[in-house]
Parts: sequence; structure tokens; C-alpha cells
Amino acid sequence: MGRTIALATPVFFALIALEWAIGHVRGRSNYRVNDAINSLSLGVMSQVVGLFTKLLVVGIYAAVYSVAALWELSADQWWVWVVAILAYDFCYYWNHRLGHESAVFWAAHVVHHQSQEYNLSTALRQTSSGALLGWIFYLPMAIAGSPPQVFLVSAVINLLYQYWIHTEQVGKLGWFDRWFSSPSNHRVHHAVNDRYSDRNYGGILMLWDRLFGTFIEEDEKCVYGTRAPLDSWDPLWANLEVYADLARRSWRAERWRDKLAVWLMPPGWQPSTVGGPAWHKPAFDLARVRRFDPPMGRATRAFAVLHFVLALAVALPLLWYSDTLPIATLAAAAAAVIVVLWIAGAVMQGKLAIPAAIAIELAALLALGITGLG
Repeated sequence: MGRTIALATPVFFALIALEWAIGHVRGRSNYRVNDAINSLSLGVMSQVVGLFTKLLVVGIYAAVYSVAALWELSADQWWVWVVAILAYDFCYYWNHRLGHESAVFWAAHVVHHQSQEYNLSTALRQTSSGALLGWIFYLPMAIAGSPPQVFLVSAVINLLYQYWIHTEQVGKLGWFDRWFSSPSNHRVHHAVNDRYSDRNYGGILMLWDRLFGTFIEEDEKCVYGTRAPLDSWDPLWANLEVYADLARRSWRAERWRDKLAVWLMPPGWQPSTVGGPAWHKPAFDLARVRRFDPPMGRATRAFAVLHFVLALAVALPLLWYSDTLPIATLAAAAAAVIVVLWIAGAVMQGKLAIPAAIAIELAALLALGITGLG
């Protein structure tokens, strides 16, 4: 999958440029440098972390397939591929739905929803921890006999399809919206409006949403983000914020069953036995939603863009050559990418001055040089 994403990356950026140009011409572009850099940074981070976690997913799937498959379906049969793509989309629906209805799954999925903009850079805003539990939902495919290579290709097709639906520049598409995941349907999914909450989970098809009562059409302006805003450009904190909150809530819960329930119940659930203002969050009010947009000067923007380009320039070869690189080299390079992305986020938010960021980077390079010489 790493090489597929590496090959698709130029297409991703070409379409982002096209979307920005169309929005600019129409006078309604919704790109901000800080938000886009943060979304793209999270996408890069998810891919470099995925070089390690996806081995777990594929390994578990292959192991279950080898010992529990009821049939041995052949990858040479066209219908096996069609059934697998449909089956993957069905499993994805439930994975996605539980990602909104159970707190521990939301902790992973929240990353994709944190942006207060809705554009093609948002599509690349992906979690780095989703693979830890997400594999559970696809085991029925292994038991049904879908070969691992068919499963992997189905996953790539589902992922790539969803890229184009993250845009406000494409309106409603008539009959297409009724049966397929489309920009209109997916805008609803990303909205925090009460009317749109927890709707339209399908990856490719809206069939599952219609069958299970989670489909709704777009009929009012969408407001994007999460009901508990991230308010940060830190890509590490973006991945950890909900886990940290759940750990705090679990620790403060008095009963053991509540300590576990905090993780399994819907996001925001809290035991009735615990009170106090530090525990309870205020009720969500759409009218009070404010855009997180700390000011950035030209130097800050240039620094952030340069560092993202640097991280991407390291990440793409990692994705391409990951199968041949020693694990230590792979881990060190992945860690370097994450640090560069974190520094860019800290500078954009004003938590780290540019001279201090450069000093940290020079010190790190010096330490690596000394280590290498030793």
C-alpha cells in the first residue's frame, strides 16, 4: 500500500491545486495555510506510522485467513473481487459507525474530523492509531475466504475513492447522491450540526446507511470540525487528545465498571457518580463555534511550508523502499519525519519561535553526527 500512496501523492496535490484554483475563481476558496499544513502533516504521519502498524493488520488478517477461512476463494475469479469490494465497504460502514458511537474508536477516528475546513487536504487528514483496533471489523472477510491480496486491494480502492468526496466545490449530483458516497453526502458526515450528527458513514455506497437508518440528505449549511475543538496545530496531540481525556475520565471514575464503560460507551458519556465542573463539559452550542486561526506572519508560513516539504521528501522514499530498509533505519527516519512535523505545528501555533526551532534542529543534527562518528 505504501508504494500506491507514494504514486498517488502527485495526483492528490494536483487535485488540491485544482480545487484551490476553482475556489479562488469562484470567490469561495476554503484553504488556510495553517489548517492545510496541519491536515497534510497528519496524513504524512499516518503513513509513516502505518509502515509499522499495517504489518500488524495484515499479519492478523493473514493468520485468521490461514486457519479459519470457510472457503478458499480464488483471486483469479472476477466475482471474488466484486464481492470483496462490496464486503469491504460493508465492514468499513460498521468500522466507521463504531468510530462515532464508541469512545475508544472515536479516539482514533477523531483526527479525521478535527479540521474546521472541508477540502481535499482534509481527506488526507488521517489517524495514526486506527489500525490498532480497526482490523477487528474486517475479520469476517478472512473467515469468508477472501484472500489477503484481494482484501488489501479492496482497502486501497475504498480509501482512494473517498478522496474526491472531500470538497465543497462539487454540489449535489442527483441520483448519484442516493446510492453512492458523494461530496454532498460526506459534507453531512463531517458537519457538527445537530441535524447531521452521526450520519452517512458509507465509504463508497450509501446503501448501508439507507438499510440501517443513518442516511440523511444535505439541506442546510454545514459547520465543520468536532464538538470539542482541537484548537491546536500539534499533530501528536491531535492523535492523543481523546485518549488522554478518556484516561483521565477512567481514572476519576469511582466504580470499576465505569472505568471500563468510559472507553466503550458513546463519546462524551460519563458516569453519574462523578460530578463537579472539572468533569462535566458544557453543552454544545453551534452558535458559539469559533474558528481556530492564530495569526501567522510570512516567515512563519514559509517555515511551516518548508518543513512540510522536507518531511514529505523524506516520507515518500520511506513508503517506496520500506520493504528493503533495515527496521532501525526505518524507525529513525519515521521519527525524524514526525519531529519535523511537530516543530512546524509548534511554530505555526506560536509555541516555539523560529530561532528556537532551528536551534533544536541543529542540535539534533549534531547529535546524530556525533553518534554516527562514534
